[in-house]
Amino acid sequence: AMATPAVQDAERLELRAAIGFNGHVPSGLICHPNNKHLLYPLGCTVIIEDLASKKQEFLHGHTNNVSCVVVSRSGIYVASGQVTFMGFKVDNIILWDFQKRELLARLSLHKGKIEALAFSPNDLYLVSLGGRDDGSVVVWSVSKREAVCGSPASARNAGNVTIVECSGCRDEMFVTAGSETIRVWELDLPNRKIRPTECQTGQLRRVITSLKITDDDNYFYAGTSTGDILKVNTNNKLMTAFGPQKRFSLGVTALLLLTTGDLIVGTGGGTVALCKGSNYKAMKSIQVQGGVTSLTRRGQGHQFFIGTKACQIYRVNYTAFKEELITTCHTEAVHDIVLPSGTSDLFATCSKDDIRVWHTPDNRELLRIVIPNMTCYAITFMRDGKSILSAWNDGKIRAFMPESGREMYVINNAHSLGVTAIAATNDCKQIVSGGGEGQVRVWAIGEKTRKLEGVLKEHISAVSCIKITKNDKECVTASLDGTCIIWDIVRFVRRQMLLANTLFKCVCYHPEEYQLITSGTDRRIAYWEVYDGSEIRDLEGSLSGSINGMDITADGAHFVTGGDDHLVKMWAYNEGTVTHIGVGHSGNITRLKICPGNKYIVSVSADGAILLWKYP
Repeated sequence: AMATPAVQDAERLELRAAIGFNGHVPSGLICHPNNKHLLYPLGCTVIIEDLASKKQEFLHGHTNNVSCVVVSRSGIYVASGQVTFMGFKVDNIILWDFQKRELLARLSLHKGKIEALAFSPNDLYLVSLGGRDDGSVVVWSVSKREAVCGSPASARNAGNVTIVECSGCRDEMFVTAGSETIRVWELDLPNRKIRPTECQTGQLRRVITSLKITDDDNYFYAGTSTGDILKVNTNNKLMTAFGPQKRFSLGVTALLLLTTGDLIVGTGGGTVALCKGSNYKAMKSIQVQGGVTSLTRRGQGHQFFIGTKACQIYRVNYTAFKEELITTCHTEAVHDIVLPSGTSDLFATCSKDDIRVWHTPDNRELLRIVIPNMTCYAITFMRDGKSILSAWNDGKIRAFMPESGREMYVINNAHSLGVTAIAATNDCKQIVSGGGEGQVRVWAIGEKTRKLEGVLKEHISAVSCIKITKNDKECVTASLDGTCIIWDIVRFVRRQMLLANTLFKCVCYHPEEYQLITSGTDRRIAYWEVYDGSEIRDLEGSLSGSINGMDITADGAHFVTGGDDHLVKMWAYNEGTVTHIGVGHSGNITRLKICPGNKYIVSVSADGAILLWKYP
């Protein structure tokens, strides 16, 4: 029974919220001039978040990760650039209308990644800078949506250029900077030429990592990778000052100019300092987690926001100069997502170093359980809600309290090659775990004791997923060795073995437990009979890449899948057709779940993003 899904007729899933922020994009976090919204990139989308209500809107249109975002001074336009692999012809810059949240134009001249973008002060031009494969700077007319002129960004003997900033009052002037090069450019519109002038920095050779021009255009400040700041006169192109004597550690990665003439400096070491404009001496400083990649001010600078490489967003009140964490997310791949039974207000995710518990109504982090330098492969809630069970790459099973995150117990050496899958029985008396070596183990959990009850040795490769029936008498384990095995966990014997030419990644019981669905690297979704292990049906689940996660609704009418094609797909179980598709992830989807009561679908991906979709 071969069938291919009719994907064309599928409707779009509505993205309700995204928990994630790509903190690696330089100056990617921007406070909109209306002082009401924050903009930031996540994967191939740009998120517009209302600061008061936390409501999010999304600019969809890029085909790959967003590499830079910029908002025009008037707030009317947004422009974003993306990463592109060499050899692909892609329109890698998009111009957006902020008010209508819609795409105005796609601009393409550069090959490869877009390094930086800048709007001229009166929205006349957009200046774009290509990456190291491209190396050119192009001036675009915003109203005509076409290129005015372009030029190589740096002289033959100079290094890469990574920064472009437009003048504060003249549309015809902009500055580019990078590795041992700073140039001031003039646009000659009648002749359609841009003409650079090299800035002289004397004996200093520096890699420029951040740059800001003063509002009156007389000077600009450039932060360097070695942790000092250069002040350059825009008119005679000469460096007039540099400092401080004691340099900032790990480079000056972000700058903010204040109307008083003072500077706020962000460093690669996570320090944010308020510095005197005259000698760059730090007057106040705070420490944040991760190197600073963005500093953006709200209004006149009474408040500003910090974006860091640890993918955290902080808000700082200028007078008090104290940081307040407002957005957090995973920085590494998310390996699993789990919802406690009976509530859709909470869910937990796990990643390298940590487990996090999230509150769904306002998408915030409630709890973080950190085990440094370890990776958590799988998690599950005990049905009574009294513990979170987690499977770790050091071969331990750890149990934590869901409110406080306190460790309840640890089962040492549970598996030899790391614990890769975990499930708990409904009576909360047993844990079934799977390991990287292929063993399945059943543990009896008492008040104070944890005892190994049975070892099921059949799989010859890592166990990827475990599901237990409602009566706790039987379980199914999926493995990367191409088998799924149905076990009797009372007598500890094998009941059935399902074989396919695939690495199984996920398995689900139909709620009535007479059928199973599986999927994996062969991109096919297979339906199986539980009692004799025969394959009933086989669907093409995806056109490219493995399927890594699936979940089924409580009534068994629908199920969802996600995988390396970055799409969330919703299927009708009996028809075997795709009814809805969710587009928004830019990394491989690792797992996804339907929350109790069918309120939404939560999907997690290898780029650290967590997306919540409205259940149709």
